[in-house]
Amino acid sequence: MTPEEATVIDDAAPRVLRPRALRPTDLVVVAALSGPLHAEYEPDLERAEAVLRGMGFRVRRAPLLQAGRHRWWSVARPDEIADELNGLLRDPEVRAIVGHDGGQTVLGYLDRIDTAAVVADPKPILGYSDISLLHLALYGRTGLVGFHADLATPGLGAAWAAAPAGRRAELERLYRKLLTDPAPLGALPASPAWECWRPGRAEGPLVGGVINRIALNQATAYALPPERFDGAVLFWEEIGGRAAYLWSYLHVLRHAGILDRIAGMVVGIPLAIDGLGAPGDPALSEIVLDVLGDRDIPVLGNVEFGHAGPNLPMPVGVRAALDAGRRTLELLESAVT
Repeated sequence: MTPEEATVIDDAAPRVLRPRALRPTDLVVVAALSGPLHAEYEPDLERAEAVLRGMGFRVRRAPLLQAGRHRWWSVARPDEIADELNGLLRDPEVRAIVGHDGGQTVLGYLDRIDTAAVVADPKPILGYSDISLLHLALYGRTGLVGFHADLATPGLGAAWAAAPAGRRAELERLYRKLLTDPAPLGALPASPAWECWRPGRAEGPLVGGVINRIALNQATAYALPPERFDGAVLFWEEIGGRAAYLWSYLHVLRHAGILDRIAGMVVGIPLAIDGLGAPGDPALSEIVLDVLGDRDIPVLGNVEFGHAGPNLPMPVGVRAALDAGRRTLELLESAVT
């Protein structure tokens, strides 16, 4: 499929495409959309499947998701992954797809996704990290709401298991409502870790993911049209690398005009970033405000989504209300219909 064939909506006319709400006993498929399953993480995947079954869904693994199977850093060739994903998108029995893990592969098959199947039968695709590219590209091309939420193996199976019981129960309620209830999710549960880096209020669609994937996607034919950022609440997080890379990625967004279009920003908890926190190093808030300059938009930091632990859901394309001074973030629309 060529990029031209993959374009199924007019980029000049943004819209939001919501999947049908899941029902009890609907089939959820866990798929290897990027990286492989290492044998030592099989117990985590089994726990993730149990979490999904506990929410009332039937659960199945896609065929490529086999412990020990890999090609280089991926589970398979990009065309093989795309073929499997397209089969899931076309299968009417499959009602949601959960990424097993992230990785470094989605860029290899963005041009092979059957976007016509997405439009014909939109389904929730859950995941973060490399799966951010799927959310961004499909939101740009079809308007599909992207479920930036926990992956199966490192998230539902590992991070949730390590969280206190009360937090696990809270997340399960959030995820079940996110997937099954055509009413707005409402205020996300705040924690004392949330920080106001610049006060103010904003309302707009959530757009974001891992910041390096946002920057990479904007360099491809699958870049979000500029108007997708108009009035948006940009959310981002990052794992690994250096603080200077974050500064550079933010400047990429500045040069692309994105920072001039957004209405607000929400920043996740950084993980394993060299050059943050030690004496003489900048704080992440300083890096963000340095690049924003005199752009007077609200910024809320240290929100629990991304690689640092269990994820609060951040559905791409869903309208949110941000009040950084009060440290609140509320989802004003449902992710499903």
